[in-house]
Order: sequence, then structure tokens, then C-alpha cells
Amino acid sequence: MPKPMDVRNFLQLSECIATSGQPTEHDFATIADFGYTAVINLAMSSSVHALREEGDIVSDLGMTYAHLPVPFDRPTAQHFTLFASLMQELSQAKVWVHCALNMRVSAFMYLYNRIYRHQRADEAAAMLHRVWQPDPVWSSFITETLNTHGLSNV
Repeated sequence: MPKPMDVRNFLQLSECIATSGQPTEHDFATIADFGYTAVINLAMSSSVHALREEGDIVSDLGMTYAHLPVPFDRPTAQHFTLFASLMQELSQAKVWVHCALNMRVSAFMYLYNRIYRHQRADEAAAMLHRVWQPDPVWSSFITETLNTHGLSNV
């Protein structure tokens, strides 16, 4: 039987939060079978990895679906604020968060874990760096977002 960890760049962040790159239609059925009740998609609809009917697929499986497209080269504070609001709203749910390759998501989860879950920088960074080392655009975005919330990137 397929397992959620078979999805590209899968990370289990907690008992109730998993992240990954773009799941396939079959992967979403597996995700639902493993008890996830909500999916947040941060990828652009124009991504070569995107499933055009993803919202319908996820909803038909009985999961809540939210699509918050974040341009990879232009993340904004508003994108993160909306993401954090969604995560807060779904705090009692078992949530799967994905984008094309788990880069946007890992950066947003790093920030969410630092700002809202008060996770230590080294713990949050360890998960982020399992997926990638943020490029200059994302490094600046992370630093600015942390500074806005009175935190440092150390």
C-alpha cells in the first residue's frame, strides 16, 4: 500500500502537519486514507507540476482545500499572513501543505514554527534545510518576516 512519505520531498513536521512537493491524484487518495482532513496548496496554477482539478480531487475525497498561490520569485508578507491565518484556522485538523517541490512550504513552515509555535531557530532550520537552502529571494523574505515579528534568523 502506498504511504504518504512516497510523495516527493515529504516531511512529517508533527503528528498533525505534513508537507511535500506536488502530490499526484493517487497520492491525494492515500493522504485522505491516512487521516488528513485539509490540504493547503501554495503552488502557482501555472506550475508544470500542477493538477488542474486539484481542488475538486481533494474536495471529492472529503478534505478541506485551500489554494494560496505564492509566486516563487515574489513571496510577500500578505502571502505569509494569509497562510498563518489558514494554519491557525485549521489548528485542530490534520493538515497536508504542499507546493511544487516543498520549497515555498518549507520556508513558510519555518516562519510559522518560529513565530506561532515558538520553535527554536535550530529546530525549525533543520526541517527547512532537509528540503533546501533558501536562495537570496527567500533568505531575504525569511529575515524580513522574522524581523517584523521581533525575531532573528539565528
